[in-house]
Amino acid sequence: MMQFSALPPLSLYIHVPWCVRKCPYCDFNSHHAPDSLPEDDYIAALICDLEQDLPLIWGRTIQTIFIGGGTPSLFSAKGYERLFSALRARLNVSPQAEITMEANPGTFEAVRFKDYRDLGINRLSVGVQSFDDQALKKLGRIHGADEAKKAIDIAYQAGFDNLNIDLMFGLPGQNEATARYDVETALALSPSHISYYQLTIEPNTLFYAQPPTLPADDPIIDWQLDNQQRLSDAGYQQYEVSAYAQSRQQCRHNLNYWQYGDYLGIGAGAHSKITRADKAGIQRRVKQKQPRDFITNAGQPAGVISDEWVQESDVGFEFMLNALRLYDGIPTPMFMERTGLPLSRFQTALDEAEEKGLLDYTVQHIRPTQLGRQYLNTLIELFLPQ
Repeated sequence: MMQFSALPPLSLYIHVPWCVRKCPYCDFNSHHAPDSLPEDDYIAALICDLEQDLPLIWGRTIQTIFIGGGTPSLFSAKGYERLFSALRARLNVSPQAEITMEANPGTFEAVRFKDYRDLGINRLSVGVQSFDDQALKKLGRIHGADEAKKAIDIAYQAGFDNLNIDLMFGLPGQNEATARYDVETALALSPSHISYYQLTIEPNTLFYAQPPTLPADDPIIDWQLDNQQRLSDAGYQQYEVSAYAQSRQQCRHNLNYWQYGDYLGIGAGAHSKITRADKAGIQRRVKQKQPRDFITNAGQPAGVISDEWVQESDVGFEFMLNALRLYDGIPTPMFMERTGLPLSRFQTALDEAEEKGLLDYTVQHIRPTQLGRQYLNTLIELFLPQ
């Protein structure tokens, strides 16, 4: 039986499901935007969705908010003002909350950045992906390199000093020089955070149905190692598999995910994970994925397509699946705090991981070794339910 002495930090995730055009590599719940976005209807549905979920989190404080998509910056500042007023009337939001919005480069969206900042959004995550126009075209992006640079400049002018740039590598047609150029260009813009990750071909994407020609694995690994060193030399600390931050600029919202914290998700296809001390368990909830279905059913039982309790046998694996992505791992006591289970249940897996040189395990910390980070999937599989 799971027993929780305290509840973990709580985050709020808000999903906006529309994009100007869906990218061929994207497997997120995103949809081609209609000529006229139903912004007012969707904001009203988000508020109804939140109200339905409030009993799950009574009395708890929201530490971080993340508005993801899709392309959240397609919505107006006026729409977000209405939403934020509703959030603050219904939730206890920490005065120090990190509030992130995802945005795509493009002048039409970039000019709104100051209005977003004035609303209290204090962190921007810009989906650049590459500064090479040819690569962007092959990725189906609607912006060019110059637009990306301009959008980031406008974001700085709007007062966003906490800014992430998303970059991908292993792109169609990419070589060592263009991969290096992407990282060096990003560094020249001095963001506080860089997400640097390899393009992967996911099911249910256009790239999966029509695979592009990608660079071979061996040179990709060399580019990755070289560019990781460039990031480190520039003062960006790697703290997760694909996350690099300047000092004290780690993404608090994502850290809460990786440390198996709680999150309430509202919006089309949003997921929630809520620790319930009163029920001695962890509850997961998923909302309607199609935007029109979500708008129609938000706040009603039909708006929830899945509402389940995590099996006790799966909790330890879920925890390790997230926590072992972190470069420095986690404090050992956090396992019992977040899972409600004694770590001794997984002693065999811990011992095997340590014996194979994949894990550094003491009473103070659980941390993947350099070898464990290199063979992370092998490490995580040791904790699969038997």
